[in-house]
Amino acid sequence: MKVRLDSIDWHILKELQDDGRMTNVELARRVGISAPPCLRRVRALEEVGLIRGYRTLLDEKQLGYDVTAFAMVGLHSQTEADLLAFEKKVNEWSIVRESHILSGEVDFLLKCVAPDLQAFQTFIISELTATQNVDSVRTALTIRRNKDEPIVPVEQMLG
Repeated sequence: MKVRLDSIDWHILKELQDDGRMTNVELARRVGISAPPCLRRVRALEEVGLIRGYRTLLDEKQLGYDVTAFAMVGLHSQTEADLLAFEKKVNEWSIVRESHILSGEVDFLLKCVAPDLQAFQTFIISELTATQNVDSVRTALTIRRNKDEPIVPVEQMLG
């Protein structure tokens, strides 16, 4: 079900996506309403699931995770049970930070972070390729991140 949003709701979503740490008073000031209705709107957006949560974004390189890589995984079988079994396995691997099921030649795209290339290679060889139903694995190491925007381009909805 799609939720109807007005321009203030869109503005709230944009501001929170840009800076989820701001106070409700600051958010209300930025969107041009008083604090109590702003808080009610934020809570309503949370209740309907439009705001799924709040996170702190960490600098992985400064924390010792020098390798960011993608693994493109093809499975032998794509039955629902096999997809769910692989998803469950993916959720056990802390090295995998994002997982997407894809259509086309690749079944899963996994975004991984590791302290070094050796740790990533060990994961690929001893964990990923050894997992039941895995048919193929292709990897790509990132050279640098050139864009890191919030997930949803809400500024387009502001006009």
